[in-house]
This record gives sequence, C-alpha cells and structure tokens, in this order.
Amino acid sequence: MTVNEKLFDYIKNSPTPYHAVSHTAEILKNAGYTEISESDRWSLREGGKYFVIRGGSSLISFRIPSANFKGFMLTAAHSDSPTFRIKENAELKGTYIRLSTERYGGMLCSTWMDRPLSVAGRLVCRDGDSVNVKLVDMKKPCAVIPNVAIHMNRSANDGMKYNPAVDMIPLYAAGINEVSFSDDVARVAEIEKDSILSSDLMLYCPEDGIEFNGLISAPRLDDLQCAFASLEAFVSADCSTESVPVYCLFDNEEVGSLTRQGADSTFLKDVLSRISNAYGESEDYSRRVANSFLVSCDNAHAVHPNHPEYSDQNHTVKLGGGIVIKYNANQKYTSDAVSTGIFKMICDRAGAKYQTYANRADMPGGSTLGNISNAHVSLISIDIGLPQLAMHSAYETAGADDTENMIRALKTFFATSLTQNSSAKFEINT
Repeated sequence: MTVNEKLFDYIKNSPTPYHAVSHTAEILKNAGYTEISESDRWSLREGGKYFVIRGGSSLISFRIPSANFKGFMLTAAHSDSPTFRIKENAELKGTYIRLSTERYGGMLCSTWMDRPLSVAGRLVCRDGDSVNVKLVDMKKPCAVIPNVAIHMNRSANDGMKYNPAVDMIPLYAAGINEVSFSDDVARVAEIEKDSILSSDLMLYCPEDGIEFNGLISAPRLDDLQCAFASLEAFVSADCSTESVPVYCLFDNEEVGSLTRQGADSTFLKDVLSRISNAYGESEDYSRRVANSFLVSCDNAHAVHPNHPEYSDQNHTVKLGGGIVIKYNANQKYTSDAVSTGIFKMICDRAGAKYQTYANRADMPGGSTLGNISNAHVSLISIDIGLPQLAMHSAYETAGADDTENMIRALKTFFATSLTQNSSAKFEINT
C-alpha cells in the first residue's frame, strides 16, 4: 500500500475517537507494544514498548530505550473531528424518523447536507454485575441532512444561517413503524437492546479517501492525517537514543480539551511522571522535562485558490509545500525561535520540506494542543501541521505528498535526543 492508501485505511477505521484509539492500539500491538492500565502498578523494563488508554478515546504510547534516559521526545495529535453527537433519546417521530442531535465542535454546516452519513460510537452495556463498553459502526450510509429545495427558499444561495435545532436534524427513515434506530444499533452491535445502558453515538461521513492530481480528499483529515503520520513515524523510528519517544493521541481538542482524557487534563503529566519515577528520584522528573521537546501536530490552513486574500501576504502555505510551522504572537501556538530552530535542524537532517504560517493580523485563529498541554507539562514545544483546504468540512482536501513528508521528519525527530546545557545552548543528538 502507498502512504496515502494507508492513511485512507486509517481514516476508514477511525469514524469516531473511540475507533481511532482502538485502531491505533491494534497497530501498536502488531508492532510489539503492550497495553498497560492506569489502575495497575507499572513494571517497566528497558527496551519495553507500552501504551495506555484513558476514557476510551485518548492514548499515550512510549518505549524505554535506556534506564538512564535524559528526557522525552513527544508528538501530540487529536482523535476527534467536528460532527453531530446523537442524543440519548434519539428518535424524533413525526412524518419521518429523525435523529435528535447536538453539534460537536465548529463545522462547516453546509458540507454535511445532502451527503450520505453513517453512525458510529460506543455502547455501555450491562453484563451481569459488570459494565462493558462495545464499539459499534453502522458503516453503510443510514442518514441524511436534506436541504430545502431552491423553489421553497429562493435566498438559499445568498448566504445561509443554519439553526442546528431545525436545519441540521438528520433524516433516518421514511416509515415510522417499519424502522427503529435503537433496534438497528443493537442489531449491528450484535447485542440485546435491553442490555444497553447508555451510548456515545455520532454521525460521520463514510466516504472513502481519494487521490488525484497531487491532491488527496477524505473525511476527518483534521486531525487524523497528523495522527496517522506521527504514528507511522513513531512505530518505524530507530529510537536507540537517550530520550524516551512518546506518541500522544488526545480526544476533545475540537471543544477545548477540558475533559478527563483531553490535553487539558492530567493524562500526560501522570504518564510521564510514572515513567520517570520508575527510573529515578522525584527530582529526575523535572530534569527530564527540561530536556524534552513536544511537537504539537494539528493541520493548518493552506492558501485558498479562490480567496488568497484570507492568507497573510508573507505566510501563505500551499498544498504539497511540506510541513507547516505555525506562529501566533498571542501564543495560540507555542512555536518560538528556539523550538523552531531545533525543529528546522531536524527537518534538514531528515530531508523534509517545511513552510511557515501566521494568521492575518485582523483574523484571529484557533488554538490547539501545544499550549494546552504546556499548562500541565512545561516543555520546549512547537506547533506544526499539514496544509489543507476546507478545514472542518465533512470532506477535506490536502496535498498528496505532505503526509510522507511529515513521516520523514517525525521519524528523525523520534530518533533524536535533546539536552539543554543552559538557557542559551541546546545539544541535538541523532
């Protein structure tokens, strides 16, 4: 398989954050990694490969090259994308069966309309005295959010304001007596409906990714493209260095990360401190954090072919132009001169292309994982991404060569260790 074919397969197997983490865990297991639980005592060994999951939708993986490691080399991407979450009492019955939903994150609403959609997520089920979590995926199209015909809304092409409680309600079935959403979910999950206690279900676009003319298009490129690229680099990198390579995949970035499993939780600090405490005194944790580097990976806005005016004049990034280093004066991104200089050296060693991005001064951008994670674990950090168009659309577009370019750079990154000799001098060893 080509890199992009592998990317499309990863996206297809990751319709929700729960599936993304489950699929990532399978890839890690096949690469020799062992799952450990936060509730267990950790017995880590030199040369060991591990991963831990929190909340079913966030994952941190690491390996121990040496008991005398000096720091951590981390990447972080996110598993979630804007979508419509299906409410607990889902069925709205009237002329048809519709699904009661709520917007999750900030999406381009129009791109979700008149498009075949499917449903996936997790079910919490009763099993005797236990409660089990089961993933479910309808896979095939089973819902649609229909537009109002132009004949009934003559101003539809003059700009629309969508009411999520009215305009964005998905149609599930034509006949209210022949179909039951809850019955269908139970049947696909192969469980008894009465055993379902609760659920986290959502809509998703089930269309396959495609490659054409130096471009790729697929659902959920933000941020599964970075999640995949950093995972590929992590699994394949030669990490016989003085640093512990760490792969992070966080949920809930699209809604601020302030959850038990988000980047604005204790998850990262808990894992890093437990690794460090297994090989030293408590002070060693702070020393190792000082010799660490975080690459926050979240896609970036490419210059739009029809609206170049939305891009800053000297910071237009293009599809196929390589990794995007993101800057923001108000620290929405963590990139600074030190972290950028170090990362550029790593890219040069890898033969990876890079370009720089900043918002227009009158167009504030969003935040991402880097500064949120840094509030809990203060690391030298940089925010990067891959250039794309139509971010937060149901179907997005990026450059065909950029995924492989990020893999190349991050593979070298994971094979690198950093030593901070002073506030003004850093050693970068590969």
